[in-house]
Amino acid sequence: MTQTFIAILLVILSAQAMPDLVRLRRFVWLRDAMHGSLDANAHPALARRLLLPALMLIVTALVQSLLHDHWFGLLEFAFMVLALFACWGPRELDTDIDAILKATDSDRRAVAAQALQADRTAEMLPFTAPALVEASFIAALSRHFGVLFWFVVAGPTGAVAYRLVQLLARSPAFRDVLGGQHEILERAARVMDWAPAHGLALTVALVSDFDAVVRSWRDYHAAHGEGYFSLDLGFLAVVARAGVDADVAAEDGLAGDPLAALSDARVVLRRVMLAWLAVIAVIVIGGWAG
Repeated sequence: MTQTFIAILLVILSAQAMPDLVRLRRFVWLRDAMHGSLDANAHPALARRLLLPALMLIVTALVQSLLHDHWFGLLEFAFMVLALFACWGPRELDTDIDAILKATDSDRRAVAAQALQADRTAEMLPFTAPALVEASFIAALSRHFGVLFWFVVAGPTGAVAYRLVQLLARSPAFRDVLGGQHEILERAARVMDWAPAHGLALTVALVSDFDAVVRSWRDYHAAHGEGYFSLDLGFLAVVARAGVDADVAAEDGLAGDPLAALSDARVVLRRVMLAWLAVIAVIVIGGWAG
C-alpha cells in the first residue's frame, strides 16, 4: 500500500507540473490496432473485437505478477507509476475548468465547457450552473476517482481495466470499432463506476453540507424507486449540485451563477481528493504500526 500511495502522489504531482504529457495518455494506437485487426467486409463477434484489449489486460496482469516482490520492488513501483499515469485523465480537469473560468467572453466559455464532456459528439452542454457542476463531477469520476479506486483495489491491472472499459463503452473514437455492440460494455462501465461513484458521493457529504447531500441522495432514490444497489448512477449529479449549492450559499454567493458554481465544484472535488488521499495515508500508517 505504501508503493500505491507514493505512486498516486507522483502521478497527481506530475500531472499538475507537466500538463503537456497529457498526449502520452491517448489510446489512439489501440483504436488503430483494433481497426487493423478487423476485416472491413466482415462482422466479427464482440469477443473478436475485444481481443486486443483483453490481451492488453492479460499482459498487464502478468507483468504486475512477475514484478511483485522482485528487484526490491523498484521495477514494480515504476510499472505502477507508468500504468496509473497512462490511465489518468486523459485530460486534466483543472485545466479544463481553468479554460472556462478564464475565457474572455460568454461564447468562448460555452465552447470551453464542452471539454468537460467525454463524448464531444453529444448534445452541446448548456452553460448553466447545474449542467456545469454535473459535468465536472462526472468528468472527475471517469478521469480521476474511478481509476484511482480500481488502482488501489487491484493495482495497475485495475487501473488499466477501468480505463479500457471506459474507452470502449463511451469514447466516440472506439464506437465504430465495436460496430454498435457497446451495450454490454456500457453496463460493464456502470458496474465499475458503481463503487467509486458511491465513494465520491459519500465523501462529498463529508466535506460539504452533510444534511443537504444525504437528503438529496435519499430523495433521488425515493423518487426513482430503484434502490441503492441499482446501476442508476444519476444520484451523483443530484449529490454534486446539493453539495456545491450549499457551499455557494454558505459563502453568500449566487447559487445560479455558473462561474461561481463551477469554481466551487472544483474546490469540493479537491477536498474529496484530499480526503481519499488521507484515508489511504491512514491505511499506510496503520500498516507500518502493525
